[in-house]
Amino acid sequence: MSFVVESTDPHSRARTGALQTAHGAIRTPIFMPVGTQGSVKAVPQDVLAEEVDPDIILGNTYHMYFRPGLDVLQKAGGLHLFMGWDRPILTDSGGYQVYSLAENRKIKEEGVTFRSHIDGSKHLFTPERAVDIQRVIGADIIMAFDECPPYPCDYAYARQSMELTHRWLDRCIARMNETEPLYGHEQMLFPIVQGSTYDDLRKASAHAVAERQAVGNAIGGLSVGEPHEEMYKSVSLCTEILPEDKPRYLMGVGTPANLLENIALGVDMFDCVMPTRNARNGMLFTRKGTLNMRNLKWQDDFSPLDPDGTTDVDQRYSKAYVRHLFRANEILALQIGSVHNLAFYLDLMREARERIADGTFTAWKDALVPVLTQRL
Repeated sequence: MSFVVESTDPHSRARTGALQTAHGAIRTPIFMPVGTQGSVKAVPQDVLAEEVDPDIILGNTYHMYFRPGLDVLQKAGGLHLFMGWDRPILTDSGGYQVYSLAENRKIKEEGVTFRSHIDGSKHLFTPERAVDIQRVIGADIIMAFDECPPYPCDYAYARQSMELTHRWLDRCIARMNETEPLYGHEQMLFPIVQGSTYDDLRKASAHAVAERQAVGNAIGGLSVGEPHEEMYKSVSLCTEILPEDKPRYLMGVGTPANLLENIALGVDMFDCVMPTRNARNGMLFTRKGTLNMRNLKWQDDFSPLDPDGTTDVDQRYSKAYVRHLFRANEILALQIGSVHNLAFYLDLMREARERIADGTFTAWKDALVPVLTQRL
């Protein structure tokens, strides 16, 4: 597994690259559709591959641990075979889901004890257990177990949480070194930078992560309620320190504008539920702004869903028809919206790569960001 920086933007930290994995190359910058439970919601795998064409998707360790369960995944030969997906997969460690269970979990040095959101049963995730589970899932890229502090949080808590994350990281690394992949392909571990929005903690965590010399590195604990400018400041501090010859993954971010601004700061990889979640609620992203497909204004608009779109659904279906599907609660509406939004995100990444390569990224980004944030 290797990462090569292929081009850089002369006016920002944006760069293009290629991350080689056992299941193929990942062109960066890249957005990873979220397949929480072994499925990108409302999108069949063949449609995902043909219409959206992502180099990599994301799976969720916490949810896969409960359903279908580790026995089923191991008998299937791992998540790739189980879901019929032959491209790279990244799995998170379950840390964020544990964070979201604030009222039903206890954090200790050993790990996190929590109760299942399904049946209330009690479970323990340790750094070692998180690695073991992700070995069974079989993802190409697996994440270190971390604690994601809430926003806002006081300095003392943020520091304590960051230091715990670093100790857990060392245990994850040790577990990786003493275990082997289960399905004959290599897996790589990404550490996660934490530190809330405190500058000195972000710097300290970025240095600590960089010292571990992992194949790639992630920035976590952002997009949890902080203002966008705080996010950008924290990301900038991290990308100044994290190695230039390793991919940088910003977890859980975000809007199209967020992606472009963070690419300019040197981020290579993103994931977020926003394109599919918003699509299921009728909110579609376009190059002219965001459309609410439930609005009356589209009732008699028989123009293509998105004349600038690159998918079959963008050209085949009219705005009026898609509005009708959402109003009628037809399942097809969810698929059309999800395919459109995911393809929009991936097309944005493709053009970002082209613009970085030809030196026009910054001017393009500065002109496009204000348009992307409009509501039509």
